[in-house]
Amino acid sequence: MSALFEPCTLRSLTFPNRIWMAPMCQYSADAAGPDTGAPNDWHFAHYASRAVGGTGLVLVEATGVSPEGRISAADLGIWNDRQVEAFRRITGFLTAHGAVPGIQLAHAGRKASTGRPWQGGGPVAVDAPEGWQPVAPSALAYDEHYTVPTELSVDDIQGIVRQFADAARRALDAGFKVAEVHGAHGYLIGQFLSPESNRRTDRYGGSFENRTRFALEVVDAVRAVWPEELPVFFRISATDWLTENPEDPREGWTADDTVRFAHDLLAHGVDLLDVSSGGLAPRALIPVGPDYQVPFAERVRRETDLPVAAVGLITDPVQAEKILTDGSADAVLLGRELLRDPYFARNASRALDGDIELPEPYGYAV
Repeated sequence: MSALFEPCTLRSLTFPNRIWMAPMCQYSADAAGPDTGAPNDWHFAHYASRAVGGTGLVLVEATGVSPEGRISAADLGIWNDRQVEAFRRITGFLTAHGAVPGIQLAHAGRKASTGRPWQGGGPVAVDAPEGWQPVAPSALAYDEHYTVPTELSVDDIQGIVRQFADAARRALDAGFKVAEVHGAHGYLIGQFLSPESNRRTDRYGGSFENRTRFALEVVDAVRAVWPEELPVFFRISATDWLTENPEDPREGWTADDTVRFAHDLLAHGVDLLDVSSGGLAPRALIPVGPDYQVPFAERVRRETDLPVAAVGLITDPVQAEKILTDGSADAVLLGRELLRDPYFARNASRALDGDIELPEPYGYAV
């Protein structure tokens, strides 16, 4: 059997294959009114089509644990029961059609209060209708165009930890089977991890142990309310790509840090590391190309006991298969390729003689 189509079991949950959908923001939720942050018909069609297309795990995009935790006002959220009810329609369909429903729980920190990408993106002013005051570990803006965030107090930090736990409870009630903590791409948890964005002098800053404290507290809070039989993932930026820039070297989070932290995450009940990179600071030199992040995943898998998923410009079934057969990852996460081809998994099964079940109404397509 093709490695892509071998089932994968984490705790008591079995994924039907190893072609998984990476979280990708749609910036398409209502930005105001009673349905703020709730998924709508667009989200249903978007996620349902990937389940029909044979994707083994569908990870819903970064979903704010609070209104202030969203990247933009048009992001999804899971801080109220109206949102939970709307998500149930999606998770029910995904489950009925063989895909595992997962959700990425997120807080954007200093990169919050931005516009929709197709409307120019970038920061939205605090006093604008769809803007608010961002928060962060330290009062350091993402760049010169962004609002300087408010530095979080220790009480504020503990409040956000509770928000992650509450969001996980709601996600479970909404029918999700995987909870992923978003610690990558320069959002709040990643801001605590990196010395480039964390200049605190209290127990949440300075040493490696202090900078990782918030992330582990969030993981512990999520794991405490998530069922023992279901997995928790953590998405990480394996490197900020800052120390690698000879023209502008800056202190940042590194691949060595990621391997060290992976041991801690495993000890705190994380079941898989979703290995991405970058996003913390502008003007980082990133050598983007096919498989460019796979070596980071492979190193974590080789040097720890934590399963990993690889992501980043994986666009071809043979390429994806090789990542697994080489032992670089336990699964592959596809992003933009699944936007281009919702039926990637079904097409890959034909190319690689994989075993994948068709929905009954599509039986004529065999």
